[in-house]
Amino acid sequence: MKTAVISATGLWTPPESISNEELVASYNAWADNWNIAYATDIADGAVEPKTHSSVEFIEKASGIKSRHVMDKEGVLDPGVMAPRIPERSNEQISVMAEMAVHAARQALERAGRKPEDVDAVICAASNMQRAYPAMAVEIQAALGCSGFAFDMNVACSSATFGIQTAADFIRSGSAKSVLMVNPEICSGHLNFTDRDSHFIFGDVATAVLVEEESIAPAGYWKILGTKLKTEFSNNIRNNFGFLNRAAPEGVGSPDKLFVQEGRKVFREVVPMVATMIGEHLGELGMSGTDLRRMWLHQANANMNRLISSKVLGREATEDESPTVLDTYANTSSAGSIIAFHKHSDDFKAGEKGLICSFGAGYSAGTVLVEKTA
Repeated sequence: MKTAVISATGLWTPPESISNEELVASYNAWADNWNIAYATDIADGAVEPKTHSSVEFIEKASGIKSRHVMDKEGVLDPGVMAPRIPERSNEQISVMAEMAVHAARQALERAGRKPEDVDAVICAASNMQRAYPAMAVEIQAALGCSGFAFDMNVACSSATFGIQTAADFIRSGSAKSVLMVNPEICSGHLNFTDRDSHFIFGDVATAVLVEEESIAPAGYWKILGTKLKTEFSNNIRNNFGFLNRAAPEGVGSPDKLFVQEGRKVFREVVPMVATMIGEHLGELGMSGTDLRRMWLHQANANMNRLISSKVLGREATEDESPTVLDTYANTSSAGSIIAFHKHSDDFKAGEKGLICSFGAGYSAGTVLVEKTA
């Protein structure tokens, strides 16, 4: 069996960023307008008034301080409360493909690769811009890669599921070089009028080049093992889909955007992921003390703190479990890859780390890696 490695990663960040202060001001203005519009119903007790959000609430609940977005103006407009991203003609590259291409080119450049060296492209993300043709095929064409390409969606775990899929192609000999990309426009499915979640998501694109060890550049990351897990849950859900038009009475309902039972997710996902990490380490004859660093899914600082403490048996330092959540917010599948991309250059040969994702499904993925000389 061939050995799969990570040769390089890439990151593209939208230029616009929204601070908590800006987001709170926008939400509170919308809430005030809503309360005025429904003043009679509120007075009659038919509906509850909207309460204000606050910077303190957001940071305590999540650890998020700001987020990058594709469109700042629409999100902050109390009369819109959503990004505004104009449709492009079929002759133009789509927005998600363009984002992915930026990240992919950086990964290829860092690995010293040309697009034609790539045998397969996987676009793994929580949402796709369209049903077909596949985003991955468009990205493949825009880059000039050969071989084949396809989309996959496992919500926030799409990247780790994508890495295992790419690694399996390498291990089986089906490909020597696989580009896995994660374009995430999470602002597109976030309900900015929901006080409990309006602050959660941001936009970004990441890329991971997975290759056969024999062709990898110096300093690659050997993939020691991958593990995937799913357990069905309705606690994180989005009911937007092609069948919505068949039930027009539900079009525009809150469930056609991101919804979650946050407390239930916290209680159920933390032990599931911590146990999974422990089991994976054990299968490879390792323990938490063998890990130099954990690049965890960037959804909630409190969740990461508890998961890492369960794995290590103590509180993790910022160096052992770095955070990008504060400036990127939750970027779904891309979060753990951003953390890996930005906080891995200081590794020495032989040091080991863990890339881990978890989210809707429930789904979770672990990728154990070792730095080489």
